[in-house]
Amino acid sequence: MQLQQLQYFVAVAETRHFTRAAELVHVAQPSLSQQIKALERELGADLFLRARGNITLTDAGEALLPLARRILADADTARHEVLELAQLRRGRVRLGATPSLCTGLLPDVLRAFHDRYPGIRLLIEESGSHDLVRELARGALDLALVVLPLPTASPALTTVELLREDLVVVSSPESPRPGGGRRAVRITDLEGERLVMFRHGYDLRELTVAACRSAGFEPDFAVEGGEMDAVLGFVRAGLGLAVVPRMVAARSGRGLRVTPLARPGLYRTIALAHRSDVAPPRAARELQRMLLER
Repeated sequence: MQLQQLQYFVAVAETRHFTRAAELVHVAQPSLSQQIKALERELGADLFLRARGNITLTDAGEALLPLARRILADADTARHEVLELAQLRRGRVRLGATPSLCTGLLPDVLRAFHDRYPGIRLLIEESGSHDLVRELARGALDLALVVLPLPTASPALTTVELLREDLVVVSSPESPRPGGGRRAVRITDLEGERLVMFRHGYDLRELTVAACRSAGFEPDFAVEGGEMDAVLGFVRAGLGLAVVPRMVAARSGRGLRVTPLARPGLYRTIALAHRSDVAPPRAARELQRMLLER
């Protein structure tokens, strides 16, 4: 049974005339008649009582008509739904990002994307790069913003570098200036300072701790275990210093003193990742394009 055959059947049922039905569906009348006969053979029952100048539905035809109309309507709905997805009118994007990127990079990009495609739902998962890589691999995310290098090499993922972002030191304006008041702080200046440290699994934690150890000392934690907003709040309260991305400091700088790190400084590399074996959905590819442009 084919949709075209059902379309021809409905046309004949509504016009009660084979020639007019053929004109309605823009097909030659013999072709329409052949398709109707093929449908009857498929169903094992006559659908029309044919008499000169009088076409009526059989009981089988009466039973099929509402079903055929429903099937054709469902097919039109399916075409419409797919067309809307293709034209980015509807759909969803599942995007993962580290908490600092949710705070610093994403708000402006997501606002621009939403303004352009208001029918696309944005589902954001906030987590560390290690968790995001795992979620990408199992198909729970379409895209993820991660920090390079990845915690574990994954040939199943494709990564595209977006930017390199400087890290800065934030402190409370009420506390003494870090580094003796110099315009830029060296990593060695953090020795003996009380640090507000992110929870385990945070890329910024590993990066900061590794930099301190490379400089020959173990960092001293005043508070540890927080997410980005908590860390910034603890710094504002004067509990200690924190090393955060420049974008985060710029967005959340109210109530914070921001001091750059002296050269060579610290930076992190942000990349956009997706599965190599599955092409991201159209809406996700559009968000990817906007992120790369920005």
